[in-house]
Amino acid sequence: MMNRIILLFIAVSLHVGIYAQTEKNSVGIDLIQIPAGYFWMGSEGKGENYDEAPMHKVIISKPFKMGVTEVTNVQYEQFDPSHSKYRGRYGLSESDDDAVIYVNYHEAVEFCKWLSEKEGKTYRLPTEVEWEYACRAGTYSLFYTGDYLPDSFLKNQKLYRDPVAVSLQVGQTKPNNLGLYDMHGNVEEWCLDWYAPYSKNDNQTDPLGGKDGLFRVTRGGSHGTPTEYLRSANRIAMIPEDKHWLTGFRIVQAEYPSSNDYVDQISIPINMLNVNQSQHIWTKETKAIFKEPVRYVVAPDCKSGTPFYSHNHCPTITWCNNGDLLAVWFTAEQENGRGIEIIGSRLRKGQSEWEAASRFFKVPDRNMTGSALFNKGGDTLMYFNGVEAAGDWQNLAIVQRISTDNGATWSKPQIIASEHGKRNQVISGTIRTSKGWLIQAADATPEGEGGTAIHISKDGDKTWCDPNSGIPNNFTEGGTGSNIAGIHAGIVELKNGDLMALGRGDAIKNKEGLLRMPMSISTNMGQTWQYTASELPPIDGGQRLVLMRLNEGPLIVISFTHHPYRLKNNGEEGMTFIDSEGKEFIGYGAYAALSWDEGKTWPVKKLITDGKERLLYGQAWTGHFLMDKTHAEPRGYLAATQSPDNMIHLISSGIHYQFNLKWLIE
Repeated sequence: MMNRIILLFIAVSLHVGIYAQTEKNSVGIDLIQIPAGYFWMGSEGKGENYDEAPMHKVIISKPFKMGVTEVTNVQYEQFDPSHSKYRGRYGLSESDDDAVIYVNYHEAVEFCKWLSEKEGKTYRLPTEVEWEYACRAGTYSLFYTGDYLPDSFLKNQKLYRDPVAVSLQVGQTKPNNLGLYDMHGNVEEWCLDWYAPYSKNDNQTDPLGGKDGLFRVTRGGSHGTPTEYLRSANRIAMIPEDKHWLTGFRIVQAEYPSSNDYVDQISIPINMLNVNQSQHIWTKETKAIFKEPVRYVVAPDCKSGTPFYSHNHCPTITWCNNGDLLAVWFTAEQENGRGIEIIGSRLRKGQSEWEAASRFFKVPDRNMTGSALFNKGGDTLMYFNGVEAAGDWQNLAIVQRISTDNGATWSKPQIIASEHGKRNQVISGTIRTSKGWLIQAADATPEGEGGTAIHISKDGDKTWCDPNSGIPNNFTEGGTGSNIAGIHAGIVELKNGDLMALGRGDAIKNKEGLLRMPMSISTNMGQTWQYTASELPPIDGGQRLVLMRLNEGPLIVISFTHHPYRLKNNGEEGMTFIDSEGKEFIGYGAYAALSWDEGKTWPVKKLITDGKERLLYGQAWTGHFLMDKTHAEPRGYLAATQSPDNMIHLISSGIHYQFNLKWLIE
């Protein structure tokens, strides 16, 4: 009974704003006592905020001291003077009293260890529970100020591409009822926990996150975060090795939690569950094959908990050694939002239908634009993805994961391009050169034109570099530059060791004055590129091509005859094809072209249709379309792989096509 009275007194005290005096430690950090107590953590978890549910009662059994503000530059630099090199990047965090940024999880933990040794007291990061309890300070509104934030809290609270210089000086807004500043905005703050779903158990005492995980929790949002992500209940996370201009930390002075009350383990998604590990024996097909197109984007059961939104797009696909096919893509309500999720599906060996979509990879509350899957050979699958600092798809890092068991499990994400910025929007179509070097293409710009960059690993995926020479791009016939012409480019290695690429946009006029898809050639592994007009028509919004070398030797490009709504190509629509009787006809939509002379000519062009009339749904920007003798899919983001049986597996934003070389050359 007495405990209930004490807890009730604490809860009431938090509401009326009774808080202790601050004390300053040896590096100038003001600390304030946070009393023990209880609260209901989380929210109803609607839409993309599903990870905030269920609301559950949590008891904080012991008081702790917490930094009144985030750690500042002058405080952090007593631990690491070299960190001053980050001051002023993008015009942010220039002054002594600005919140420190560009600190990863491990560096924040090391600061706490250093301070603990210095003072003989235990300093650490707050647990996620401690953070939300301290932030709410007895409130259950969206923010501790109510359901709205005063203008004094608002800085650059919107989706953006270029960071905006604002003051990060701490302690300039109204404190909460416990005397804490900057819990909504300024900078995100690292928490101690591994990110994991909330437990469904009520009446938890000092719970922790997962026993292990992929991400560490961050809380509070930042100076460059839309207001909805500044809410008391909002959950964000980061790869522990990641750091950027949005995130810093605050500390607590308390012993490390002794609780073993970890949350429930994360359930295994269907695409990683019960994966057959037997080696498949591939038999090469000898007859011409074009199989019935099928959907690979299959909506999950609403009770599965898998995020699935209206916009499904930007896929990648690979074959597995066990005979399965694995595809992943993003699902979102808006492409440049933080709610974007990477989900996947598996077509298991011997099956004709893809499984329902299930989770594949998601850094919570980060934009995840751009994915690539690749069968490296041996028993290794590789997966690459862009990870945003904020919401839009410009400021991306690239992460890599490895599977050696047909995609049943994956390694923890390794950051291979750590500086969040342009040149990092991953494109499906990873290749391995004759020297064993890996090449991963990535858009060099968030815009519709401007070119493609490449990232190269010469040591089998351990280290990566961008060979960009930095010279300006002159996307004209005979021009040169440091980017591939066109975004969303496909790349192949030519037999002489050069690289060739084709891309979307940055079209080049040929001798007849017609705009054509740009072809880029590099003789120095991507340091510089030379540009020419190919014989292929250019493509535009909602369209992405495939370029690869087939097992049988020729190059194949799969693209589109024209853009259905924006005819920039001097009014041209469709292309001329030859039917099975040798007669010419005008066809529209997706086609494949073959080259036996390393891309100089493309003598075989075939529309991706068997002539049967079908109404299909292409997802994303494509929607419904009619396939028949003269019409194929009008647009979509294409990705492809060729399995060892020589079947070509082409996916658009929603449809899986299967055919082989013999069908193409009939």
